[in-house]
Amino acid sequence: MLKMLFQTTPSLIIECGASARLAEHVRAKGCKSVLLVTDAGVVGARLLDALLAGLQDAEIAVQVFDQVQADPPEPVILAAVAAARACGADCVVGVGGGSSLDAAKLAALLACSGEPLSQVYGINQAKGPRLPLILLPTTAGTGSEVTSVSVVTTAGGEKNVVYSPLLFPDLAVLDAELTLGLPAPVTAATGIDAMVHAIEAFTTRNLKNPLSDCLAREALRLLAGSLFQACRQGDDVQAREQMLLGACLAGMAFANAPVAAVHALAYPLGARFHIPHGLSNALVLGPVMRFNLPVVAPLYAQLADIVMPGLRGSEVDKATALADYLGGLAGELGLATRLSELGIAEADLEALAQDAIKQQRLLGNNPRELHLADVRAIYREIL
Repeated sequence: MLKMLFQTTPSLIIECGASARLAEHVRAKGCKSVLLVTDAGVVGARLLDALLAGLQDAEIAVQVFDQVQADPPEPVILAAVAAARACGADCVVGVGGGSSLDAAKLAALLACSGEPLSQVYGINQAKGPRLPLILLPTTAGTGSEVTSVSVVTTAGGEKNVVYSPLLFPDLAVLDAELTLGLPAPVTAATGIDAMVHAIEAFTTRNLKNPLSDCLAREALRLLAGSLFQACRQGDDVQAREQMLLGACLAGMAFANAPVAAVHALAYPLGARFHIPHGLSNALVLGPVMRFNLPVVAPLYAQLADIVMPGLRGSEVDKATALADYLGGLAGELGLATRLSELGIAEADLEALAQDAIKQQRLLGNNPRELHLADVRAIYREIL
């Protein structure tokens, strides 16, 4: 008999141009002062122009906080909280990639509840309440707009995580127009990240469930069918919208069927060497999938039929072909394929392995148990 809990963002708007009507949604919540959390790249790309004009026309006060960095460190989160309090925000809007959305979630929570950041790390430690929260992704990757997770880099350089239903926004707006200017390398890396979310949700050892399975399969269909086109022709709105929807569905899937070893081995690459999260996942995806093959070949074979339709052979043949294909995606899309290309040397591998093996909350979800020697071998394979 099934026993499961499935949670996600209560309201989604999926429509090109919908972001220009942000003010309507802010006013519908009775709010008059917005903290808009983003990064300098989004501001520089002028993605906020229509949003800000709409808020100003509606006589809604807005303060832009654009200091978010990739894998946001604790001081950035605390600065966003301080900015929300300073401007008297009664609503927080996050616009950007996963880091900006994660920061917006925590700003909305901590500015309202007054809880110290250090006390909300972990599962369901946050008490709330939080401010009204609206999220608008500008990349098709993290799915942060439909997850109850925020990732923070601690002073020691490690990733720490806040898990709480309070981090689900009230509304997520998926507007493909916000992703049109995304450079091809970022499109590729974030797209592979979303595919990893779907793959790991479908094969997770813990909390695997039929709803996440359905979402993961459809996410992979959309992502695999549009990734190359979105990278080749960045102004293809249909491809961009399919990527955005695919990433969102993958986010819903892994929010309820958690990710595993790919993410565990990717995190230290971001924390120690500031490699973007999507690229980190792309680098370790193939080796981790090949490691998992002995125990999940039937599941990988199902996904191979979606990603590589018409593929022939046994389950093991199909699963192996999928691992090889996905492991080669980074190179096919012009991304780095070796750690050495990113300044990582043999001498760095032990520290990376030691950091990764600490990610037991993720490694415990992996369908095949990894030991320290396995982690070392995977990093060495991609050196």
